[in-house]
Amino acid sequence: MLDKIALILVIIGALNWGSIGLFQFDIVAWAFGGTAAIVSRIIYTLVGLAGIWCISLLFRDNEVVHVKE
Repeated sequence: MLDKIALILVIIGALNWGSIGLFQFDIVAWAFGGTAAIVSRIIYTLVGLAGIWCISLLFRDNEVVHVKE
């Protein structure tokens, strides 16, 4: 479950960075009152922590489980 939450936050961060790169528009800052607003800073921090967590996904051994129906 934590992996999925982290992945969602990383996707949100990627979309935000994409909008900054393409349109010079920060969606998080716009939605939550600027880059210095406490809510924006919390979201930026959560996205950063999620990115760090997702680094661990690169180094995990994933087993494929086949379910017969």
